[in-house]
Amino acid sequence: MPVIGFLISGSFEAQADRLGKFRAGLNEAGYVQGQNVAIEYRWADGQYDRLPALAADLAGRHGAVITAVAVDAALAAKAATRTIPIVFTIGDGSASSPASTDQAATSRA
Repeated sequence: MPVIGFLISGSFEAQADRLGKFRAGLNEAGYVQGQNVAIEYRWADGQYDRLPALAADLAGRHGAVITAVAVDAALAAKAATRTIPIVFTIGDGSASSPASTDQAATSRA
């Protein structure tokens, strides 16, 4: 069963909505947590100095991918592995986010 590592710099509570959407997206793609995919969650609860150890723990599990929320988590994941793909999100992903607006403009260009 493939394993997805999920690395969060904040708290579970702050990311609960995002995690729900993430699992819903996996379900739409045919992946159901506990049935055909496992998700290992690690959160630093705002203690950024914990991120390297949390990322190393996920990398040591040799998962299929590490999903990182926020730049600090993505950088910690990058430092922890050179072989596991890292997918990361920055910002809240809303259409009003300057980053998503820039990305949408770039995608249309």
